[in-house]
Amino acid sequence: MIPSTSNWSIQTSFIMIVSNLISIAIGRYAIKVRGLGPSITAFGLQGFGIPELLATTSLGHVIGAGAIIGLSTIGVIH
Repeated sequence: MIPSTSNWSIQTSFIMIVSNLISIAIGRYAIKVRGLGPSITAFGLQGFGIPELLATTSLGHVIGAGAIIGLSTIGVIH
């Protein structure tokens, strides 16, 4: 028995983008020791470097994947 998974759509990409943005926003204030790696100076993220970006977007992808699987399982997205 193979579980049904949703194909790529605008809904799934929107969920993933929102999950990543929320994770970046939370990580911006939650990470205590930052700025140890190369810094990203765009968008006013002073002291927010590549390691922090990778960590927060990794968490965002985990949250987004869980949300997409959960919402497709209960039939909210197709």
